Amino acid sequence: MAVGPSALNILHPRPKVDAVLHGTSLAPATMNNAAPRTNVVGRVFTANESPPDQKIPFHHEMAQVPTFPAKLFFFCEVEPKSGGETPIVLSHYVYKRMKENFPEFVEKLEKHGLIYTRVLGEGDDPSSPIGRGWQSTFLTEDKSVAEERAVKLGMKLEWTDDGVKTVMGPIPAVKWDESRGRKIWFNSMVAAYTGWKDARNDPVKAVTFGDGSLLPADVIEACGKILEEECVAVPWQQGDILLIDNWAVLHSRRSFEPPRRVLASLCK
Repeated sequence: MAVGPSALNILHPRPKVDAVLHGTSLAPATMNNAAPRTNVVGRVFTANESPPDQKIPFHHEMAQVPTFPAKLFFFCEVEPKSGGETPIVLSHYVYKRMKENFPEFVEKLEKHGLIYTRVLGEGDDPSSPIGRGWQSTFLTEDKSVAEERAVKLGMKLEWTDDGVKTVMGPIPAVKWDESRGRKIWFNSMVAAYTGWKDARNDPVKAVTFGDGSLLPADVIEACGKILEEECVAVPWQQGDILLIDNWAVLHSRRSFEPPRRVLASLCK
C-alpha cells in the first residue's frame, strides 16, 4: 500500500516525526541495509544519502537479508529544487511480466534464488550509494560481535585489511505474499547489478544466481526497462508523507538538484 503525499500533506516543517510514529501501530524494524544514513532522532533516519546526481535503482527494502521491514515511512523535510521523485512499481506485476517474457530465467531464479556479495569498508563512505561501513552495518566496533550478528542473518564474512566481504544467500528472489495470495518480485537484483558500484564493489559480481552462475546482462537490462515502464513517480513537497507497503511495491529514487532532505523509518 502506498499513501500519496497529497492525502497526508498536513504536517509542518521539522515535525516530531518520531512522536508521530510512536502514536501509530507501526513497530520499528532493524535498519540493516547498504545505504549511508544518519540517525536523526529515535527511530527516524535520513533516507539514502548517496550523491544527488546518482539514481537509486528499484528494490524492495532489505530484500537481500532474511528479515526485512513490512512498511516504509517517509517524510519530506526539505523538498528538492527539481527531480528527486520516489518511483514505485507493483511487485506482483513485475513478476508477471518477467515470467511472460523470460520463463526460463524466472524458473532458474525461483529454483536457485540469489547470492548477494558486498564489500564493506572501514567507516561510512557518503560518496557511495552502498557506502555503509561494517561498523554502522552491524552497529558495533567489535569484529567478534559483527561476526555473531552476521551469523544470525545467515551471512558469511571474510575480513580484509581495510574492511570485510559479506556474502548472503542463496536467498529467495521471488516470495509468496500470503495476505494477497500472489507471487512477488522480492529482490534487489537490478539495484545490485546496476547500482552496487564503488571503489570496493563490482556490480556484476554483487549478485549472482544461487548456484554461483552469473546473471545474463540482457535480462537484467530488460527487467530494468519493465520497472521503469510500469512505475509511478511520486514527487516531493515539504511536509509530504509516503507510507509504502514493502510487500507490495519496489521503490527507487531519481536524481535531483539539492537541497532535498527526506526522513525515513522502517517498520515491522
